[in-house]
Amino acid sequence: MKVSVIIPAAGQGKRMRTAKNKQFLLLDDRPIIAHTVDKFNIEEVDEIILVVKEEEQDYCHEIIEDYQLKVDQLVYGGKTRQESVYNGLQKVTAKSELVLIHDGARPLLTKRMIRNIIKEAKSHQAVITGVAVKDTIKVINHEQLVINTPDRSRLVAIQTPQAFKKDLILKAYTKASEEGYFGTDSASLVERLNRPVKVIEGSYQNLKVTTPEDLEFAEKILARRQR
Repeated sequence: MKVSVIIPAAGQGKRMRTAKNKQFLLLDDRPIIAHTVDKFNIEEVDEIILVVKEEEQDYCHEIIEDYQLKVDQLVYGGKTRQESVYNGLQKVTAKSELVLIHDGARPLLTKRMIRNIIKEAKSHQAVITGVAVKDTIKVINHEQLVINTPDRSRLVAIQTPQAFKKDLILKAYTKASEEGYFGTDSASLVERLNRPVKVIEGSYQNLKVTTPEDLEFAEKILARRQR
């Protein structure tokens, strides 16, 4: 089964409080995106598509060359993450049967996690990673008043990578684009097609670097792994 990976990295650093794209910030003296892309350099992956801002393509080429990253295509992103992933999907090679989608700002995933989701996706059309919610979650209204408290045992915090059969995820994104619908993740678009989505165990270490505090945590996790 041919496997393609789409890594959207066309975001901004608003919550990071920096003008620089957060994917280009250094983690252990390497850009975050370099850590992320390098994890997918395994024999099970046939194609890596990196989705970037048009104005950042030259810098991305430099990173790819400097860190000898395996990237098969650079694709321009859209105004939103969803549009960026859709742009990437339309460039996936015709030979691919399975597509993984992973946040460029999640550099701490492991190759074991990637292999595990690929294995699960061979027998399921849609597979996503997640971890059990540790905190109590409250649903509130526009006045910040609690409406209800969901059963925490049935809640999962969803991460990436997420894996889908290519025809299914392309259909889901195309439908969302035609109807002007924007979901919070790729799986939510598949759910709109009434297709089952399987959740497998992710990792609490597989954090998305969004704030300065996240970057500090990522540094500590990486340092601990290298001991």
